[in-house]
Amino acid sequence: MLRNKDILELKRRFKKEACTITKMCGCYVDANKNKVVELSETFLNLEEDEFFKYLEIAKKVLSGTIGNNLLELHFANEEKEPGGKQQYLLGLRESGLKNPELLEHLYDRIIEFYDYAGNYLILVFHDAYDVITKTNDDLKLDESEEVFTYLLCAICPVNLSKPGLGYREDEHRIGVRRQDWVVGVPDVGFMFPSFVERSTDIHSLTYYVRDARDSHRDFIESALGCGAKRTATEEQNTFSSIVKTAIAPIIENSDAMLLEIQEKLNDLAEEHEAEVEDLVLIEPEAFTLTTEMIKGVLSDSEIPDAAVAMVQEHFTEEFQDQLPVVKHLVNEKAIEKNNKEKKELRLLEEVAALKAELKDSRQENEAKTGQIEALVNMDAPLDSEEAKNWSEVFLRMRPDKAKQITSQTIDGQKYLLIPMEEEEHINLNGVETTL
Repeated sequence: MLRNKDILELKRRFKKEACTITKMCGCYVDANKNKVVELSETFLNLEEDEFFKYLEIAKKVLSGTIGNNLLELHFANEEKEPGGKQQYLLGLRESGLKNPELLEHLYDRIIEFYDYAGNYLILVFHDAYDVITKTNDDLKLDESEEVFTYLLCAICPVNLSKPGLGYREDEHRIGVRRQDWVVGVPDVGFMFPSFVERSTDIHSLTYYVRDARDSHRDFIESALGCGAKRTATEEQNTFSSIVKTAIAPIIENSDAMLLEIQEKLNDLAEEHEAEVEDLVLIEPEAFTLTTEMIKGVLSDSEIPDAAVAMVQEHFTEEFQDQLPVVKHLVNEKAIEKNNKEKKELRLLEEVAALKAELKDSRQENEAKTGQIEALVNMDAPLDSEEAKNWSEVFLRMRPDKAKQITSQTIDGQKYLLIPMEEEEHINLNGVETTL
């Protein structure tokens, strides 16, 4: 299985002091599929500026996300037989790009099956990496484990630079800039053989595609002889199309329902990851979606049985060769955005509830304050309607303090006796004091 650590190990060597690329060949093709010019260079003899430009192109073919921009493709069984495409690529690799006939055959296959309307440049690099043995804790030993010899191919669009004004040095003036044909970043490419678990795997190649929305399936099968494989983006788009086609006629907001389904799939993927987290697995198998899982997820979303059956049927047709990885079907950015919006809405609702609660509390406190002020306001007219409801004495204290109050008659006059502790506070008609 293709691993990030293996890809990174190769990419780290794509710099001046570590580069071991021996040979680079290429073919410039115009929009009419004519070979305009071919090149053959000893890579380390290139001028410095060219060296780094070509090295960046080679490095780009090993860039992106595994499963989306980088796919591990396996040869069909017939391609492993004599005369098959795997055998041809092995011969091209062993030739060190020094066999013109084998190179011409590669160019011809690409020109025939690569679907591109404009000009493009085919580049092929030959490299040999002396793989140093590593211990279990990733410490390097000074001995070679094997020599990984491989081909790296990049197909780069060539487009005219944008028109504009520029300085015409030969005429010493500002004028229309001359347009040049500029080599862009690779559109597709491949490495053969694959570098898997720090070793050569001649039964597969590592395929690169810049735009993960289109893996160029026909090119994979016809030019390279491998079984086509969808990118993660293609799997997601295909599944989303299947679901929306089924639910759009019966559900008004199909986008919202699709997002809900993706959230459920994301929950399934996270539950699976939690289950296998404690298992001792070097490379756990991909968690793929089945028709039974689809039925459970859609039924939970209260989608009618007829629509569920339609999704299952179309799903089986589209993914009969290879089931999609559950995590690939989830639009994580859309889910993150939706969760953020939900969180913001909850916060707004909580703030509104707190404001209402604060308003009610303020009104209640104002009413109580008014009552207390009226009770302690000795200057209020005694014949007022409010005064008629007054008690002659109004006391307010803690329950435990109230239990200590007693009454006593002294010289014929009744008194309330309130025992007081040293430094105990008293609020008398709004005035704080102590004994």
